[in-house]
Amino acid sequence: MIADVLADTTSRMTRAVDAAKEDFATVRTGRANPQMFQKVLVDYYGSPTPLAQLASLANPEARTLVITPYDKSALKAIEQAIRDMPNLGANPTNDGNIVRVTMPELTAERRKEYVKLVRSKGEDAKVQIRRHPSQGEGRAGRSQGRGRRGRDRTRREGARRAHPPARRPDR
Repeated sequence: MIADVLADTTSRMTRAVDAAKEDFATVRTGRANPQMFQKVLVDYYGSPTPLAQLASLANPEARTLVITPYDKSALKAIEQAIRDMPNLGANPTNDGNIVRVTMPELTAERRKEYVKLVRSKGEDAKVQIRRHPSQGEGRAGRSQGRGRRGRDRTRREGARRAHPPARRPDR
């Protein structure tokens, strides 16, 4: 039983690390990266569809990304979805066959915003990764007849009855 809990905890931690890596890939660095557009959802015939399923993405220049849709009727929807993304600051243009996305120069202010964003994403990832071992420990303890905190339930119940909570006097 403990081996199962350990294997499950290990796989959960691995998935949390992988999710953190994918999340960091969406942050812009010096050049335009197709990974930045992975979370863009395009309204394609009434259903939100990831951009990677609708088009191929190429990076011919440092600040330019070329999006070639598989279906030409999705050009306007792709362009609108990119415009609606608040964190990108991208300027898409449509020439009838492809969508060119030009990324603006990074200013010092924008770089500081990215640093704050990366720090918060990193902290969230750390919290997720740290949470899994303690959850696994709790699952292992419960499988051995212990309570949620890993203590014996009868002892905890008895301790509650012996020491009622103190009441505050009314002011």
